[in-house]
Amino acid sequence: MDPLPTSEPSRWRERARSFAEAEVLPLAAEIDRTDRVPDALIRRLAEESFLGVGLPESAGGSGGGARDTVAVLEELSRASSAVAVLVAVHLSVCAAPILAWGTAGQKERFGRPLARGEVVGAFGLTEPGAGSDTARIATRYVRDAEGFRLNGTKMFISSGVCAGVLLIFATRDPALGHRGISAFIVPANAPGFEVAQRFEKLGLRGSETTELVLQDVRLPLENLLGDEGEGLRVALGALTGGRVGIAACALGVAQAAFDEMVLSVRTGRADWGRSTVARSYAELSAARALVEKAAERKDAGLSFVNEASAAKLVASRVAVEIGSRGVELAGPQGSRAGAAAGRLWRDARVYPIVEGTTEIQELILARSILEPEDGGNP
Repeated sequence: MDPLPTSEPSRWRERARSFAEAEVLPLAAEIDRTDRVPDALIRRLAEESFLGVGLPESAGGSGGGARDTVAVLEELSRASSAVAVLVAVHLSVCAAPILAWGTAGQKERFGRPLARGEVVGAFGLTEPGAGSDTARIATRYVRDAEGFRLNGTKMFISSGVCAGVLLIFATRDPALGHRGISAFIVPANAPGFEVAQRFEKLGLRGSETTELVLQDVRLPLENLLGDEGEGLRVALGALTGGRVGIAACALGVAQAAFDEMVLSVRTGRADWGRSTVARSYAELSAARALVEKAAERKDAGLSFVNEASAAKLVASRVAVEIGSRGVELAGPQGSRAGAAAGRLWRDARVYPIVEGTTEIQELILARSILEPEDGGNP
């Protein structure tokens, strides 16, 4: 095990827990019912600096590291997973890559407002015919003397409605495969950019899932993030960091479901569930250790590709398992519309799919272990 620096427990955790209990949890059922995070709550997230946690203060962020970020996301997700995912997407796969890859001008024009929480960020990679296989991206871009023109459709994009800035990936020529993909910073008010539809989901209701259409969206040359052909590197780097955040969100759901489970057993509604509580505690502890290890390695500047995939893989599975047990232990109450146990299970069930499916995480880990020259941790 690599030696890692130690630190005091995150000061962000207590702040996030207090905020989540006072301002998020009372809205959780309504967010789930209406499939919408209120604008006022998003503003409060910004005011409390949660939309900038983990981003450097010099760039307008709130400071802190990956451990602070996962602490915030877990606590928010215990109250409302939809709120936590909005924050995770904003931080990990939009603001962070713009600050990492952007020019000085891009960091000032786009990165700083994102880091301050003045606008919400989103990430547009998935398409109707391109999910895990990014080489099949069909959204095209053309470069001319004035800049770029983008045409295509993005599918299942989180925060597509509330986002003010999006990181969009397009190819110069599908025949070039990964080498043809570039990353672009797209303001949501760009002419030709449209939210075509929102999708109803089983869980994570309130976390907008959308179809986006780009029809002759014109961008200046300075909206290219990185160099042409570097889009895949930008995307994979963002997704690796994003998996740690999503794993923390899944961990928060698992913790909330565990809390409900304990309540059910303590109040005598499910005396037979004592062994289930014990098993769930052990699984939850293992998932938390993996999430914290990934965050620690990221903070230490070490490779965390494997740790991110392992954390996402295990945390999402544990969330589903504990969520399912929680509904069973709650009995008929857990199956009622609006019941916390049912909402938590529905939210948990989405995590094995988002930010790279379970099968993708297994593939990443297997390749790293069996074919280490292809990547993974050194």
